[in-house]
Amino acid sequence: MTDGTAILGLQRMTLREQAIVALRQAITTGELAPGAHVSEVEMSTRLGISRGTLREAMRVLQNEGLLTASSRGRLLVRQMSQRELLDLFKVRAALEALAARTVAEGDDLDTAADALRAAVDGMARAEGPPWEPRMHADMDFHRTLCALSGNETLIRAWEALAGSIQMSIVASGVERAVTNMDVDRHLEIVDAVASGDGDRAAASVVEHMDRAVHVLTD
Repeated sequence: MTDGTAILGLQRMTLREQAIVALRQAITTGELAPGAHVSEVEMSTRLGISRGTLREAMRVLQNEGLLTASSRGRLLVRQMSQRELLDLFKVRAALEALAARTVAEGDDLDTAADALRAAVDGMARAEGPPWEPRMHADMDFHRTLCALSGNETLIRAWEALAGSIQMSIVASGVERAVTNMDVDRHLEIVDAVASGDGDRAAASVVEHMDRAVHVLTD
């Protein structure tokens, strides 16, 4: 017989992962506003978990850049400055431009283009209030573009930024955010990738991100 410690460990990990998902969603949807203090006592009670498990989850979100420590040691929802937002989108543009170039110059271009068009169709179906499904469909398009590159390092780097990207979108306000979720603007990327021209595909992504960050910071 075993003492069941391995199973108990797995159960604790499950609680930790659930806490990470719940906190990440609360931050990236704006339920926890930028600058808000995340109280260990209050949050552990709300989630029904121990403070130790909550601390583990909060450390993960701190590493993701969603939480930040104040001078007094309290964890706050990160309040992104304009400089940080610009830097975020520069890195995002570089990653997605590489993905677009890789896909455009790949061997199975037709299949990749079809996958991107399907992602745009998902965006079209998500149009109209509420706006959160539109944000998720928009993120899925860009996630698909990166996944199609087959570059695992690129994909991991993009996923590490995903929470901060969503947080920046929510913090900008619904009107600005929805402007950046325009279907036609994303079809421009698809057409550029489908052309098979790596330079054009990369440039289309850079232009897309330049316009997006202009909307968010205007």
